[in-house]
Amino acid sequence: MVDTGTGLRSGATPLAVRMRPTSLDEVAGQRHLLSPGSPLVALASDRTGTSGSVSVILWGPPGTGKTTLAQAIARSSGRRFVELSAVTAGVRDVRQVMEEAQSSRDLYGLSTVLFLDEIHRFTKAQQDALLPGVENGWVILVAATTENPSFSVISPLLSRSLLLTLELLSDDDLGTLVDRAATDPRGLADAFVLEPEAREAIVRLASGDARRALTALEAAANSAIGEFAAAHAEAEASTDAEASAPDEADASGDEADGSGDDDEAASDAPSSPDDSAAEAPAPAKPTITAETVARAVDRALLRYDRNGDEHYDVISAFIKSVRGSDVDAALHYLARMIEAGEDPRFIARRIIVLASEDIGMADPTALGVAVAAADAVALIGMPEGRIPLAQAVVHLATAPKSNASYLGINQAIADVRAGKAGRVPKHLRDAHYAGAKRLGHGKGYRYPHDADIGVVPQQYLPDTLRGARYYEPTEHGHERELSARLAKLRRIVRGED
Repeated sequence: MVDTGTGLRSGATPLAVRMRPTSLDEVAGQRHLLSPGSPLVALASDRTGTSGSVSVILWGPPGTGKTTLAQAIARSSGRRFVELSAVTAGVRDVRQVMEEAQSSRDLYGLSTVLFLDEIHRFTKAQQDALLPGVENGWVILVAATTENPSFSVISPLLSRSLLLTLELLSDDDLGTLVDRAATDPRGLADAFVLEPEAREAIVRLASGDARRALTALEAAANSAIGEFAAAHAEAEASTDAEASAPDEADASGDEADGSGDDDEAASDAPSSPDDSAAEAPAPAKPTITAETVARAVDRALLRYDRNGDEHYDVISAFIKSVRGSDVDAALHYLARMIEAGEDPRFIARRIIVLASEDIGMADPTALGVAVAAADAVALIGMPEGRIPLAQAVVHLATAPKSNASYLGINQAIADVRAGKAGRVPKHLRDAHYAGAKRLGHGKGYRYPHDADIGVVPQQYLPDTLRGARYYEPTEHGHERELSARLAKLRRIVRGED
């Protein structure tokens, strides 16, 4: 087996750690940040550690190389390098680094690179402690975060730093990474046969995450070792059984015949173990197949943080896919939320809103289907709840669309907030309490059910809003029929043309 880099009383170092690049040239992906003259390249190429550089905040999903870039800069730059994790460091640790950085600059003219991982976990007070060092150039901050810095990093620190966004690694980048790990002495040292199908499976399952790809490769390699050992043990047992079989046959033949023809005996004798091995040579080293990868890695990595950007990105894409009538995309995003463990009640609530906001009266049954799906999820739970959720999503995505109801209530609310309310017409006011008739409440009210057609000409809106229109049906689905009916109703009730 390959050298795993173990130490005294320490466990095996993970493959992802062993394969961490030692220079920017080895970094896979992020070419948009590593072009000649870029801030990261300038920071890493300064061998003296004396030229000025800007602090940077690296923002990107896990496994895209934030820590790798920082450590590659540390190995390449002539600056002093200090690493802190926001998970364990406090204000005292930050202030100590600042004091040492100031001394290093004043005494030796050497600046300090402070790599701060998970900066979004720092409180405002802890981030404030970074400001003097960044402002005065005692440290060059290289901070990493998986959350949007606009919400997790204080504004003064953002304004003093350059925000660099890391992208998910492409399939080509991941393939290069896997190939390097399979052959590099720090990795698997070419001790395995990696089949192309297995390589493709690892790249696909990694979903742009370098760490995930290397972890999957390592898990598959360990499985391949077990399969290789089991196959060799089985082959040896079979060989031993075959080797003992000719002796028994010869003994019985001698007892029966007493003698035999040498040529016939030679031709009838089974082949030796060496001959069988030559006919079907055993593999020289373990083989990583697609089946090995499937057994080692249960499912693909889902980039989904229920409190982070991906949560909002996926639900946004889900809503827009339903609104855009792409049922396949809608089911895809539904599946991503379900597999990521999203609260099904949250999904059901969004579906109910969609039914009224984006479908409305174009298909009046959509809201009933959405509410029924929510009730079904509450009744049966998950994973079976995915079925009524999917039914509701298919119904909504394939239904005709109209946001007329949504726009109508929004415009009505806007008028109310703008003071366009007015008094309720007297004939519509409550006339059931003592003295109401004396005030003229209810006088002149026409009861629609007394009319032959169930509709009567009558003013319902306040005087200040006479003629206002909030609901304007579309020509989609059921609203096509509703549009003609509404025009007739307005002619009768309002006398409008």
